[in-house]
Amino acid sequence: AQMAEEIGVPRRTLEEWLDVGAPNDPPDVAEVTEVKIYPRQMVLPLSMGQQQLLVYAAYSDGRTRDVTDLAVFLTSDLQTAAISESGEVVAGIQGEAFVMARFDSVTVGVPVLVVPIDTEYSFPGLTPANYIDEHVFEKWKTLRLLPVSRCDDSVFIRRASIDLTGQLPEKSELEAFLKDDQPDKRTRLIDRLLVRKEFVELWVMYWAEQLQIRSGEGSLSYKSTLLYYTWLKDKIASGTPMNELAKELLTATGGTFGNPPTNYYQNEQDTLLIAEDTAQVFMGIRLQCAQCHNHPFDRWTMDDYYGFASFFSRVGRKGTDDPREKIIFDQGEGEVTHPVGGGNVVPRLLGGEEPDMQSTERRIKLAEWLSSPDNPFFARNIANRVWAHFFGMGIVEPVDDFRVSNPPANAELLNALATNLAEYNYDFRRLVRDICLSETYQRATETMLATPAGTRNFTHAQVRRIRAEVLLDCISQVTGTKDKFAGLPLGARAVQIADGNTSTYFLDTFGRAKRESACSCEVVREPNLSQALHLLNGETVHRKIAEGGVVHHLLNQGVEPAKIVEDLYLRCLSRLPTGAEVSQLMKVVLSVENRQEGLNDLFWALLNSKEFVFNH
Repeated sequence: AQMAEEIGVPRRTLEEWLDVGAPNDPPDVAEVTEVKIYPRQMVLPLSMGQQQLLVYAAYSDGRTRDVTDLAVFLTSDLQTAAISESGEVVAGIQGEAFVMARFDSVTVGVPVLVVPIDTEYSFPGLTPANYIDEHVFEKWKTLRLLPVSRCDDSVFIRRASIDLTGQLPEKSELEAFLKDDQPDKRTRLIDRLLVRKEFVELWVMYWAEQLQIRSGEGSLSYKSTLLYYTWLKDKIASGTPMNELAKELLTATGGTFGNPPTNYYQNEQDTLLIAEDTAQVFMGIRLQCAQCHNHPFDRWTMDDYYGFASFFSRVGRKGTDDPREKIIFDQGEGEVTHPVGGGNVVPRLLGGEEPDMQSTERRIKLAEWLSSPDNPFFARNIANRVWAHFFGMGIVEPVDDFRVSNPPANAELLNALATNLAEYNYDFRRLVRDICLSETYQRATETMLATPAGTRNFTHAQVRRIRAEVLLDCISQVTGTKDKFAGLPLGARAVQIADGNTSTYFLDTFGRAKRESACSCEVVREPNLSQALHLLNGETVHRKIAEGGVVHHLLNQGVEPAKIVEDLYLRCLSRLPTGAEVSQLMKVVLSVENRQEGLNDLFWALLNSKEFVFNH
């Protein structure tokens, strides 16, 4: 009975089948070729709208059948649009949901908009800066959402500097930007930040996480790790198109020392896991669920899973004189066996056909398809990942979980980003520039005005805890101190760490990725008690304040305490203190007999503040 309920089959039907001995279907039984759901889109009034869904299945013998009573119904957002077992949709709070029906091995869905229809709505007079705003603004109008105001200059330069370089703006740069009264100053700022080496280092770190670049048992040798990381850094620094980078990785052959991208096949050696990682990293698709059964919430079947894995079945490995190095080559034979039936599986492109493999090595055929502008997954995946870096969430969230039952918040926006990325020859810097210069990116973080629908549609900026490596680098930057990491010179930044196996207590506490899987979930952004306690009582902040001697040097230069307070605010928060803050703080500072101690306490308090630890 429980199984029948889970797969959407009436109990009596299952009992009748069991009573006659659970026979197999006859060989000529008609197969489901298509499932359709009606209506194709719904707009329901807030808290009162209802709509019955109808589901029809088309079969290979030409028949069409109403299967509403046999379908399983799901919703992406229960608060916005609940759905009953019989397929009746009931409107809830304002927003958008995606309701789905599953029949046979097919899942289909339709969007549901829930909007207030009896209240006045007037869209503010915002002028779109580019195509991004056009699509975002249109969605706001459709959902009758009101965006928050534009962020001020001090917030913008801090936000953009952290997002683009992983650093805070220097005092001189900050003061010059705030004094600049030219209307294009934000554009010029973004253009300056995009060409800095720190921009490259930040994105090398990101892709090193996705490619799991780390040394250790079961991973790479330390030499291979450094060579692999250096290759990746050189590729991103030189502006190699992202599709070409992916193609070079997937087709790599030769020694893991002589041709570093071959480490892609040395880091993971299980054929099925290579296929899963490739789908997740380069297409944002989690195929894992289709290994043992057809994916319950997506289009992928076991045939898709093993057909895709077959592209990697002929990757060969052999040793060299150096036990740390391996040779990656195409061994010309090797198949993936389907667990149902035991037959060899022909290579099969996801969502596509079985390509002709007579004259082309399997990985080359896959790489050509993956890197082609016609590929429906690659550009959308890269665009979504880039977007998530700047907004704290993807248009599809999680960023590596594209599926029918997890639709994009704004499909038109995602398609436009992907189209432009392809037109830019996969130069993601140009996509970054579009994002940072959009009015959408420049919204303030007025979360008191936020709604779930507004958050999902980017009506305001997210308050985002700064990731581990960047936070440590920012603390070192404002305190004027240097860090020492294994394999790097004194003064190197945490974002420059090549080896995922290299870490510190601070980085571990604040959620640095271990690079042990391709999942985006490895980077932990959520604040927790351990992090707060380490900032308050740990040795990092206390040591760096004393070691850097910022306050000590300023006092020795004869700087007045009130000016030091301003300096510390500019260093840490990229803004001047308010009059009320200066008044209150000066009372505390002047009440302490040792001025340096009082000002160091203020420095410590600023480094512990949410305004410092979060990007906003």
